[in-house]
Amino acid sequence: MENQVNKGIQYMLLASLLFAFMGVAAKELTDSMSSVEVVFFRNVFGVLFILISIYKSPLKQLGGKFWLLIFRGVAGFVALLFFFYNISQIPLGEAMTFSKTSTIFTAVLAYIFLKEKLGIKGWLGVFIGFIGIIFITEFDGSSLEKSDYLGILSGVGAALAYTSIRELRKFYDTRAIVLSFMTIGTIGPIILMIIGSFYSNPNLDFMLGTFIIPKLDDWIYIILLGIFSTYAQIYMTKAYSFTKAGIIGTISYSNIVFSIILGLLWGDAFPSMLIILGIILIVISGILVSSKKG
Repeated sequence: MENQVNKGIQYMLLASLLFAFMGVAAKELTDSMSSVEVVFFRNVFGVLFILISIYKSPLKQLGGKFWLLIFRGVAGFVALLFFFYNISQIPLGEAMTFSKTSTIFTAVLAYIFLKEKLGIKGWLGVFIGFIGIIFITEFDGSSLEKSDYLGILSGVGAALAYTSIRELRKFYDTRAIVLSFMTIGTIGPIILMIIGSFYSNPNLDFMLGTFIIPKLDDWIYIILLGIFSTYAQIYMTKAYSFTKAGIIGTISYSNIVFSIILGLLWGDAFPSMLIILGIILIVISGILVSSKKG
C-alpha cells in the first residue's frame, strides 16, 4: 500500500514538472506567435493522438449528454485560451497559480450543482483561496489588470469543465470527453484567427490573432509542447490510479513551485511579497479543499 502511494506521488511530481515545462514551451512560442495559435498547436496533435487511440480501441459508452459534452469542450477551451495568454504576459508561476484556483471554484460549483458536501475544512479552504486571489492580483480596491481577471476566469473556466466531467464520465468514454475539448480547442483558434485576419482590437488580443507560419526554431518548441502536455496527462492519470485523489491533489500544487523556478531561470521577475503570500494561501486553500476527497 505504501509503495503504491509513493508511486502515485512520484508520478504526480513528474506530471507537475512536465506541466511546468509545457508552460515554458508555450511562453517561448508566444514570443513569435499569438497565444491563440499556441492553443491551436497544443490541441491539434492531441486530437490526432486520441483519434489513433479510438481507432485501435473503439469507444464504449452510453452517450446521451451531447450538449453537456460541448459545454465541457467550450469551457476547457476558453480556460486554456486565457491561461496561455497569461503565460505570454505575466511570470509563469503566477499564470500557473491562477490556473490552479480551479480547485477552489470546482468545490463551490460541485456544492451548488452536484450537491457535494464541502464541510468546515472545505469552506475554510475556499475562504483562504479567495483571500489568496486578492493578494496575487494585488487588488487595491479600484480595478484589476487584464491578466488578473483573465487569470481568475481561466480558473473558473477550468472549474466548469472539471465539474461537468464528473457528470459526463457516467455516460462517455474518457477519450470522448478529452476529444470534445481538444476538437473545440483546435477549431476555435482557427475561427478566431480567421476573424483576426480581418479585424483587430488591442483589447481583444487574448482571443484574436493571425496565423504565422512557424519558424524552424518554433517547430522544436511546438513538438516539445505536444510531448510535455501529452506525457503530463498520462502521468497525472497514472498518479490518480495509484492512490487517493486527496493526496494527488495536494502533490499537484508542486506544479506552482516548478513553474516559479523554471520561470526565474527563463528570465521572469521575482514575485513581490504580496504575490508570494497570495500563492502560499492558494496552495493552502487547494490542499484543504483536496483533502476533503480523502
